[in-house]
Amino acid sequence: CTGAEPHLSACPARPWGRNDCYHGEDAGVVCSGSELAEAAQVRLAGGLGECAGRVEVLHAGAWGTVCDDTWDFADATVVCRYLGCGQVISAPPRARFGEGRGPIWLDGLACEGHEGHLGECRHKGWGIHSCEHSEDASVVCAGLPGELRLADGPHRCSGRVEVFHNHTWGTVCGHTWGLEAAQVVCRHLGCGHALSAPGAARFGAGSGPVWLDRLRCIGNETNITQCPGSTWGPHTCDHLDHAGVVCSGNSSSGEVRLVDGPHLCMGRVEVLHDGQWGTVCDDNWDLRDAQVVCRQVGCGEAQAAHGHSHFGRGAGPIWLDDITCVGDETHLAQCHARPWGKNNCHHGEDAGVVCSGANVTEEQPQVRLVGGPTPCVGRVEVLHEHRWGTVCDDTWDLRDARVTCRQVGCGDAVAAPGHAHFGEGTGPILLDQVGCTGEEDTLAQCDLGTWGVHNCNHEEDAGVVCAG
Repeated sequence: CTGAEPHLSACPARPWGRNDCYHGEDAGVVCSGSELAEAAQVRLAGGLGECAGRVEVLHAGAWGTVCDDTWDFADATVVCRYLGCGQVISAPPRARFGEGRGPIWLDGLACEGHEGHLGECRHKGWGIHSCEHSEDASVVCAGLPGELRLADGPHRCSGRVEVFHNHTWGTVCGHTWGLEAAQVVCRHLGCGHALSAPGAARFGAGSGPVWLDRLRCIGNETNITQCPGSTWGPHTCDHLDHAGVVCSGNSSSGEVRLVDGPHLCMGRVEVLHDGQWGTVCDDNWDLRDAQVVCRQVGCGEAQAAHGHSHFGRGAGPIWLDDITCVGDETHLAQCHARPWGKNNCHHGEDAGVVCSGANVTEEQPQVRLVGGPTPCVGRVEVLHEHRWGTVCDDTWDLRDARVTCRQVGCGDAVAAPGHAHFGEGTGPILLDQVGCTGEEDTLAQCDLGTWGVHNCNHEEDAGVVCAG
């Protein structure tokens, strides 16, 4: 062939079937396009935002992972560049963002760092590996233009609004800033709905450039960068006028459990976020943080705050790092911490707690609220003989609710709804005809009757609405 022919049969050759060859001489080609280009599509999974997470590649119509054998900064550089996510911050191994479930497509990657996509790097071959998903590779990139974060707030769903542009985090001016723009920010960050849109540098003045000004959001945009009225700065704006938000918080995030301890009130701390359980890093972990955890899970006072995976290593993502609690918060999500999934840890640093409830007898039931929009609202569930169950609404009133709210650290009771107002439970109905005076500190001090004796069904599950 000269190379200009439109198809192979246009090239001079011997007649069909005439040759002096055997199959050890079969010819092949490697092309730059089609399957190889498709297979090199990359996405990041399990992380916070689009620029951090477990590396997954598309091949043969299926998404799969990359093994961390030989995984390094050069490989991560190719991924971050391909995704338009800026510079590499880290190339964490060992399934830092959770284990994938598909095939392990690539192993032994050897990128030089200048390649356009992973398909151009040397590797063992598609699907050839000696790995498990516990070795899935990940990247943390600097960020996408337009990525948002909240800074210097009391928890991750309130703070000064900052936006990533031109490889730098900057602020938003408070001119024309209102609840519509705040609603866009809260939705984008998975933080529920906007409660307020404070300006006047309520959360302090930022130190970077002012990237956006005079936004006129409608409220249905997916990012404030889609709102009319502003072009990328820097803009001139008084540092005392930087915009902030206070969001309601995401009720699906922040639930806490204790795992792999000898008792229900001792163990590795795990938190629920984005539908997945993950661990907490022990950086800065202390007794004040443990106190909040023990209070949230209804296990009394904190007796110890362990690090170094004292209760074993978790297997999911590491959701929280650098937690700083005052100690009087009602749940861990109210404490200051890095954004979800942002950490510099491994599972050898998983945090744990020992709560005083580890010594509580079965006559002193633990209590939790389930199915409500916040941790202080929901269906009442109690723990008995290592099993969670519900409370029947017969005789359930504000006095019973007041004791429940007090026990879970949620302030005073606002309402005591029955009729499964927060959904029907699925476990046993453990209590009926609860009789509190309202002055008790815990339900254990109320007249509880006999465990498991009732004439109810789950349509009568009791709930509470607490002020906290």
